[in-house]
Amino acid sequence: MITTISTDHSAPVITGARLRAGRANSGRGAASMIAHAVVTARAAGVGGQILVRADSAYGNSTVVAARQRAGARFSLVLTKTRAVTAAIDTIADDAWRPVNYPGAVRDPDTGDWICDAEVAETTYTAFGSTDHPMTARLIVRRVKDARYRDALFPVWRYHPFFTDTDEPIDAADITHRRHAIIETVFADLIDGPLAHIPSGRFDANSAWILCAAIAHNLLRATGVLAGGTNAAARGTTLRRKIINIAARLARPQRRPILHLPAHWPWVDHWLTLWPNTTGHSPPATTTF
Repeated sequence: MITTISTDHSAPVITGARLRAGRANSGRGAASMIAHAVVTARAAGVGGQILVRADSAYGNSTVVAARQRAGARFSLVLTKTRAVTAAIDTIADDAWRPVNYPGAVRDPDTGDWICDAEVAETTYTAFGSTDHPMTARLIVRRVKDARYRDALFPVWRYHPFFTDTDEPIDAADITHRRHAIIETVFADLIDGPLAHIPSGRFDANSAWILCAAIAHNLLRATGVLAGGTNAAARGTTLRRKIINIAARLARPQRRPILHLPAHWPWVDHWLTLWPNTTGHSPPATTTF
C-alpha cells in the first residue's frame, strides 16, 4: 500500500509505503496512512485544499472519516453495490452529458463533445449502516461497451465515484481520473528497486519497500534540482540521463579528480544539478 502527493505540475512523491500480509484486506490501515499523508503535505508547505483520491478498495467509511478529521476533501471509487446501482438508475436520461474522453472530438457547430463517454450525477448517502454516514455527490461516468458496438441500443459500462468537491461535473470527472498517476509510481518502483523482493521474510521485505520509497523520493528530488523537464520525468529517464554516468575518481598527488564523459548528451542537466545539490560551482573542465 502506497500513498503519494502530487500536483498538476509535479510528479508524485511517496509519503508512505506499507507491505501487507497476504491475507490482509486491501484497505486495511488505509485511514492512518491517509491521515499521515495529509500531515506530511501540510508540513511540506501545502496551504491549499487537499483532495484524497483512491480506488474502490478504499471507498469506505473509515477512509472518509479519516480525511474529514484531516481537513481534506475526497474523491473515491465506490463498489457497485445494489444501493449504488439503484442510485444510478434514478438518473434521468437527459441528465447525461458528453465528456472529454480519449477519442473525443468537438462538434464544430455546437462546441459540445462527441464521444462514447458521458457523465451525470446525483446525491447519494453512503455508509448508512455505519457510524459515519456521508451524503455527497455520486458522479457516474458511462462508456459504451466496445464489445457491443453494433447493438440496437447502446450498452453502457458505469463507473461511479463519490466526492464532496464543488467542481463542475466534467472537471470533477477529469480530476478524479487523474488519480491513475499513482500507476506511474508503481511502474517506477517495479522498474527499479521492487523488480525483485530480496527476502522470504516479511520484516525484511517491509524494510526493503521503505528503502525503495526513499530512493524514489531522492530520485524525484534529483529531477527537480536538475531543472527543466526532469522535474516530471520518469525514473528510468532520470537514471539514464543523470544517474548512470560512467565516471572515474582519481587522486593524483592526493588531489581528488572526477573524470566524467567529455561528450555526455545531457551534461547541462548534470551541471545544473551539481551546484543545486552541493552549493558549489560545477567542477572545472580539463582538456588534454
